[in-house]
Amino acid sequence: MTPILWAAGGTGFTFLMTTLGASVVFFFRKEVNQAVQRIFLGFAAGVMIAASVWSLLIPAIEEAEAAGGIGWIPAAGGFILGVLFLIVLDSLLPHLHPDISNPKGNEAEGISSTWKRTTLLVMAVTLHNIPEGMAVGLAFALAAQHGSDPALYTSALALAIGIGIQNFPEGAAISLPLRQEGLSTGKAFFRGSMSGIVEPIFGILTVLIAGSITPLMPWLLSFAAGAMMYVVVEELIPEAHLGEHSNAGTLGVMSGFLIMMILDVALG
Repeated sequence: MTPILWAAGGTGFTFLMTTLGASVVFFFRKEVNQAVQRIFLGFAAGVMIAASVWSLLIPAIEEAEAAGGIGWIPAAGGFILGVLFLIVLDSLLPHLHPDISNPKGNEAEGISSTWKRTTLLVMAVTLHNIPEGMAVGLAFALAAQHGSDPALYTSALALAIGIGIQNFPEGAAISLPLRQEGLSTGKAFFRGSMSGIVEPIFGILTVLIAGSITPLMPWLLSFAAGAMMYVVVEELIPEAHLGEHSNAGTLGVMSGFLIMMILDVALG
């Protein structure tokens, strides 16, 4: 039960940060400045890139080599599977990405549905919270498998802290648009908060799976890395409009990467 409790605590923290971010809707009802949104999106992208490398891919390679295997095979294979998994979800699940430059003009993705725009907006954020929950859960599962190494627990905590930090602006980035779409403040807060509930769900599920298939841990770690990197390239960077000479978004990516790297290396 210990790794499950650790994973529940870690992903519970990330969910709490999403909830705190969503509570911003009670204090600010106006649209967030585009430059600020670019910084938030870029920061989230930077955190996820660094987490994918230091917290997931490197440990996956080390685990495979410690077991006598070739490190890059499960790292590359799991990464590809993670990307394919998100491509399938992205293609099937109806969702709508908020466009900070044209909030009313973007079109829904996935299978055609009759869902409201507000539901589609929540589903978009929920979609990329799935690999975040998996990543935190797997980090604690890995630490539990090497119980004699406390550094792995601090590394998992660093990952949870990093994901949690970027979840705060993410919560605000979903609750505020929902308010602008016409939902009441309470409903906008609730739906923004619930977009993060998949993190503890998938975090605990991955711990349960990893505990029964320990030899596949390198594949699972790199799977989560691939899924996270897909979210970064497919969603976060385009939404931050980094191709439009946006220094704010670019600096956000650099800041997020730097903070997550420092957290992982210093604590891990």
